[in-house]
Amino acid sequence: MTLEEKLGQLTQTPAGADQTGPTVDAEGRQQVRDGKLGSFLNLYGAEVTRRMQREAVEGSRLHIPLLFGFDVIHGMRTIFPIPLAIAATFDSSAAARMARTAAVEATAMGVHWTFAPMVDIARDARWGRIVEGAGEDPFLGSVMAAAQVRGFQSVNLGDPTSLLATAKHFAAYGGAEAGREYNTVSVSERDLWSVYLPPFRAAVRAGVGSLMASFNEVNGTPSHGNDWLLTDVLRTQWRFPGMVVSDWTGIPEMIAHGLGDSVTVAARALRAGVDMEMSSTLYRDKLAAEVRAGRLPVSLVDNAVRRVLLVKAQLGLFDDPYRGTSAERERRDILTTEHRAAAREVARESIVLLTNKTVGGAPALPLRRDLRSIAVIGRLAADSNSVLGAWHAIGRKEDAITVLDGLRRGLENTRVTYAAGVPIDTVVVTGPVNTPAIAEAEQAARSADAVILVLGELEQMSGEAASRTSIELPGAQLQLAQAVVRAARASSSTKPVIAVLVNGRPLAVQWLADSTSALVESWQLGVEHGNAVADILIGNSAPSGKLPVSFPRVTGQVPIYYNHKNTGRPPSDAVKWNSKYIDVAWTPLFPFGHGLSYTTFSYANLRVSHPTMRGTDSLTVTVDVSNTGTRPGAEIVQLYLRDDAASVTRPVRELSGFRRLALQPGQRQTVSFRLGPEDLAMYDRDMRRVVEPGGFTVWAGGSSVATLEAHFTVTGNVAVLAPAPPRFR
Repeated sequence: MTLEEKLGQLTQTPAGADQTGPTVDAEGRQQVRDGKLGSFLNLYGAEVTRRMQREAVEGSRLHIPLLFGFDVIHGMRTIFPIPLAIAATFDSSAAARMARTAAVEATAMGVHWTFAPMVDIARDARWGRIVEGAGEDPFLGSVMAAAQVRGFQSVNLGDPTSLLATAKHFAAYGGAEAGREYNTVSVSERDLWSVYLPPFRAAVRAGVGSLMASFNEVNGTPSHGNDWLLTDVLRTQWRFPGMVVSDWTGIPEMIAHGLGDSVTVAARALRAGVDMEMSSTLYRDKLAAEVRAGRLPVSLVDNAVRRVLLVKAQLGLFDDPYRGTSAERERRDILTTEHRAAAREVARESIVLLTNKTVGGAPALPLRRDLRSIAVIGRLAADSNSVLGAWHAIGRKEDAITVLDGLRRGLENTRVTYAAGVPIDTVVVTGPVNTPAIAEAEQAARSADAVILVLGELEQMSGEAASRTSIELPGAQLQLAQAVVRAARASSSTKPVIAVLVNGRPLAVQWLADSTSALVESWQLGVEHGNAVADILIGNSAPSGKLPVSFPRVTGQVPIYYNHKNTGRPPSDAVKWNSKYIDVAWTPLFPFGHGLSYTTFSYANLRVSHPTMRGTDSLTVTVDVSNTGTRPGAEIVQLYLRDDAASVTRPVRELSGFRRLALQPGQRQTVSFRLGPEDLAMYDRDMRRVVEPGGFTVWAGGSSVATLEAHFTVTGNVAVLAPAPPRFR
């Protein structure tokens, strides 16, 4: 290969688009023939990808196939729930099912490579991209990361339905200061290893084929030029054999970071370990001269090219550049009945019942079957675009079922009326609002037997470049809700008013929690959103989702997360001089792991198999879980752990296991968890991975505030599981 051809393999360029879809112009086609491109971004469709692949394998000197990448985040055409919602299932099989379905559809359209899963831990709900990850917990995030990698890539990358996965954004991107997109991240070495890196490690262990560098810096060095992160940690310690891709213009953005000119940052990125440059062309334009001048070893270029070519070989592109794509396969495998059924099932599991009060002697939900009329209020109830989420690949709003549609389908014998209510503006309205739209909604509420308020965010209000300073209900939706509740209660004190949230992040909804009959978190559930919500509200299915992220009472509490550390003055309502607020409770509105069902569950007899153990041993924790209600239901049994005293400060508790358990009324089952050295381990003062002797507490229950506890003690000497990782430099 010539030097220019090598650098071409390290270059990915975005495709264009016209009224027919993705396209490549004459200049792009010539670059392919000249060997100046290794990959296209945003190029999909059997016809156009086959045409461009033919240009590469028949029209270029080396006949090297192209790699086609596209953001397939939670579905290609069959859009599943947003990743944050899928995390609410606490079900790794649901995450894998989404990814497998997405891979089948994407590969049918010629796509080889997705830039998912996003595995960034996020504790600040102002950050728009919290929608794209698994929330605030490293354990849950690691489980979901590995499951999606397995779903996208299947067991063999050479399978024509396997999609190369990308764990992103490496690393700590979710820690953006002030929750502002693309902002600086200030993270300690200990928090990096304990909080932000575990999901990436899990993805690597699951065999992820690529990683994407993050926009932020780590310890003063932008990730795109951070050789400690990309080489010392990723390749040397973790032995990652795959490919690292830049984020969009991430390499030239190091100029704005202040690291030098375009030549300097391009060379620095390659030295650090970024193999392929996305959308910008500094590698191709600047590095040949550096190599020829002897300022950059050609071996660095060769290593990167080798990794890119290896990925193409693993995908089977040298054996079949087209991977069996065809117009017929595209028609057959897209938006099938089976795919929609899978999306509906995962969507149902994602819904979280936050509150469910007694109205007229019975729980507000599920809705009574004898209701003659229901008023559905709120623009999001009829918004088929917002339910798809901000990043929905080629999903179409025409494919999506809204809440209004779902209820009308599910309640054929009930009159369902609709009032749009107020517009949903970005700015939160704080003053009084009195408009004809609110008057119409009030009349609808007075006239119906029950009210469904659908409130939340438009799709563009979360996602990339969609940070918010306030996570209260945007626009005048709170005023709409207040007016509707007043009107409904004035007409009947026993009329249920159900609030359903459609959103991509936690919202501060204290008033709704206090004032409505029931509060349902439906997230943005994809094409089957309305059917899934109707299934839950009507009672065809029972809710089982749990919150993967804490919900604050007000925006001013963020960042808020359950696995925080204690201060020297832990919060206490009985004492003034400690860590709390004077105007609002310090606790979340809804804690991590919270979620109700249409039945009730009890926990009893939490026990450990041994009261003592050595740091290299394991023990079993068991708990009895009973369905104490009158309906069948599924519970997410959660196990939490605390190291009671250690050489460094530890979180107040950490999720260490969970099980999804289906129980009939009156049924009891014993659930067991195995805790081994890795579950008890921490990074000590020297950053060794160790299990220290001392006491441990375990809790089991239905959320992170579970109170049923047991204890055990680790005896003997400190067990060193791993030496200190590469230290910051």
